[in-house]
Amino acid sequence: MNYGRKSLKKAQKRQEIKVARVVRALMWNSTLSVVTVMVSVCLISVFFMFGVLNGIFQSSPGISTLDVVPDGYATVIYDTNGKKITQLVAEDSNRSYVNGEQISQPLKDAIVAIEDERFYEHRGIDFQGIGRAFMVGVAHNFDFSEGASTITQQLLKNNVFVDWVHEASFSDKIKRKLQEQYLALQLEKKMEKDKILELYMNTINLGQNTLGVQAASLRYFNKPASAINISEAAVLAAIPQNPSRFNPIRYPENNAERRKKVLGNMLEQGFISQEEYDEAMNDDVYARIKVTNNSKSKEEVYTYFVDALTEQVIEDLQTEKGLTETQAINLLYSGGLQIYSTQDRRIQRICDEIYQDENNYPAYTQWLLEYQLTVEDQFGEQKNYSSEMLERFIKQNRYNYNRLYNQKEDAQADIDAFRESVLTEGTKEVSETIFMVPQPQVSLTIEDQSTGYVVAMIGGRGEKTASRTLNRAVNTTRQPGSCFKIVSTYAPAIDIGEFSLASKQLDGPFCYKNGRPVNNWWGGNYRGWLNLRYGIKMSCNIVTVKTLTDITPQVGFDYLQDFGFTTLVDRRETYNGGVVSDIGQPMALGGITDGVTNLELNAAYATIANGGEYLAPKLYSYILDHDGKVFLDWRDREGEHVLHDSTAYLILDAMKDVVNGGTGSACNFGNMAIAGKTGTTSDNKDVWFAGSTPYYTATTWTGFDNNVQMNGGTGIALSKTMWRTVMARIHEDLPYADWERPDSLVQMSVCPTCGKLRNGTGVMEWVDPEVLQSCNGIHHGGATGMGMPEEDMPDTEEENGQENMNPNGEIRVVCAYTGQTPSEECPYKLTTTGAVAAGVCPHTSAFMADPNADSVLETQLQEMKQQNAEAEAAVTAAASEEVSNIPDSNVEIIQNDSSQ
Repeated sequence: MNYGRKSLKKAQKRQEIKVARVVRALMWNSTLSVVTVMVSVCLISVFFMFGVLNGIFQSSPGISTLDVVPDGYATVIYDTNGKKITQLVAEDSNRSYVNGEQISQPLKDAIVAIEDERFYEHRGIDFQGIGRAFMVGVAHNFDFSEGASTITQQLLKNNVFVDWVHEASFSDKIKRKLQEQYLALQLEKKMEKDKILELYMNTINLGQNTLGVQAASLRYFNKPASAINISEAAVLAAIPQNPSRFNPIRYPENNAERRKKVLGNMLEQGFISQEEYDEAMNDDVYARIKVTNNSKSKEEVYTYFVDALTEQVIEDLQTEKGLTETQAINLLYSGGLQIYSTQDRRIQRICDEIYQDENNYPAYTQWLLEYQLTVEDQFGEQKNYSSEMLERFIKQNRYNYNRLYNQKEDAQADIDAFRESVLTEGTKEVSETIFMVPQPQVSLTIEDQSTGYVVAMIGGRGEKTASRTLNRAVNTTRQPGSCFKIVSTYAPAIDIGEFSLASKQLDGPFCYKNGRPVNNWWGGNYRGWLNLRYGIKMSCNIVTVKTLTDITPQVGFDYLQDFGFTTLVDRRETYNGGVVSDIGQPMALGGITDGVTNLELNAAYATIANGGEYLAPKLYSYILDHDGKVFLDWRDREGEHVLHDSTAYLILDAMKDVVNGGTGSACNFGNMAIAGKTGTTSDNKDVWFAGSTPYYTATTWTGFDNNVQMNGGTGIALSKTMWRTVMARIHEDLPYADWERPDSLVQMSVCPTCGKLRNGTGVMEWVDPEVLQSCNGIHHGGATGMGMPEEDMPDTEEENGQENMNPNGEIRVVCAYTGQTPSEECPYKLTTTGAVAAGVCPHTSAFMADPNADSVLETQLQEMKQQNAEAEAAVTAAASEEVSNIPDSNVEIIQNDSSQ
């Protein structure tokens, strides 16, 4: 074996080759292992990520059930002519949906230019925009606030992923973002671009509690979205990125800066020309926004009518649709209802004009202080102080203090004194609220009695500074005074057939069952025998109480409930174990526990003006839901017959006398049939007038909010004055009208005392013989002493010179002048149960053809009127003689009965 140098080198080289091979093999194997591991890890990661993404995508809402239509819509209220009055808006609900054709092209272009310039090119995701946003973020120290969401993604974000603002972690944001992008791709396969843009523009928040371009266009420019120009479109398009910061009312400078960018984008992207850009930049658009805002701010305070309407709708949604109160409120303010109210804008405008004119009120106004103060002590605890606490403080020095001031400065002095006593060392003021409410206050309700629709309403005097404030027409109950006499006593008495308007009561000393005397408003003198017609005309207290006593208070109470009063007390236990009830004699004069509302009192009088048919007062006729379907409807409702139509007409006829020479003469504006009734409590705390024409029924009220007595200079005549002023304006262009007399009413001779149907002569009065009962000839007075002594009354036909006796009491027709059978042409036909004289009256065709017939008939008519007057005078004289023999000790005046 050769071990030379050459052979050793060869051997060494072979060894090195072997080592190198091993090393290379090891390195290859290692590399292969690493690569294998890395590939495996990558594959696992890819599969993991795919699984995660798939899970995220699978957990997305299904595209088949995806609902990207915005939720929450403003409810719109319309007047009787279909014109918008206002809209009811809850937070996140001020939206009025409009389709794409109702949105101006400049507004669409402005939104696309600033929010998603490649909207019409991408398929839901803008990869170029994502790249741009990434680069901007890197350039700004990795601040990735630059948005890259497309309009499609933003639509999903606002209407599907509504909880994105509550995302707690970064992973939640990533998950939502990925789902947005996935669904954006899916949505664009399903929906056209124009529809996506339409939905988006109806969704976006545009500040000032407006959602969607229609609500914003009306709020900022008082015009629909279809009329928005380039300059205005740029203002609106500038808002969505940050509705608070870019609010054009609160921060016009911020909005103007972004508006410039919007216009620049529109120019750059070819939506507008340079000339249009320059014109828009030179437009003083923010001045117009300011003008619109001033008017809109006032509109956002709901009127008294709208306040009452919302309360009624909420109640009806519960009673008619079975909703809870919360559900009803949510539906009303966020359900996009269309409410067609009963408000007549012309009539409401007249009422507003008259009631807002301070020249129509008494010579001087007093101010009622409403006060609230919250203070915090050194320990951070808060204490509230009310008007009543301030009143107690001031009364320590002025015992008769009632929070009424002739000057506002005097009120401020008392406030300062009270604050000084409360804000001791270590305490601080948190809040203070001061309201100075003008007094006396007022309310008014006007109703179309034929439909039961309330056409106008006034809930108070002075500026209305907030919605849902005290509405004195519906939210306060006051004593109705003598207005109650009609509905509690006279209408029921005639309707049950116990009385006619000719029935008499003795106006003499009389006491309630508890021994307290009943007094007339005119003082301590008595007027003898008075019929019900006169009792209504002159608002006689004693006549009224006696009449209710005769028919019983229970009957009157039942009728009042049928008239729709909901505040009456049947029976109520008091805190000290006693019992109160409105079923009693004082009810005749309006003496009830809780009082009544203006709305319900007016509805009762409207029932009489509507022929006795009660229709619950409604402030809307029907409601459509968000889809335009009828939801609630009162248009074809049927009323309830509370009175015979004949009774209603007779009461109206008597109430005409109230405004034609009676206690309500000041309400007569002429050129129209008017029937009404005054109502003044004896302490002058409440003054009313309720009255009707064949067109409308209106009720006015005047009084102090804190029940202070009024005097002659503070509004006792105000209710009458306002009623006449308002109703005269409302009727000035309406033709004269009167109520149509029912066929059931006939003019008959009735007993001159009890006023019932009677065999024999008496006084002529319109009566319904199917309702009115017959006289029994016995008038000893009954429960109230009604009627003259029986021996003073003629009770046989012979004593009255009558022939052809009618013993069966059959109803016959006679000539009122002669008592004979009337000729066909006789103008004096009279229905009676008395005897009929022999022969036919002379009013034949030949008589009527005589040229002197008219003058003869006039003479005969005057003779009959004189005879009736003499007959009544004789009855009254006999009664007066009886009253004059009553000892003076029984005559006592008290101050607890109703006045006029």
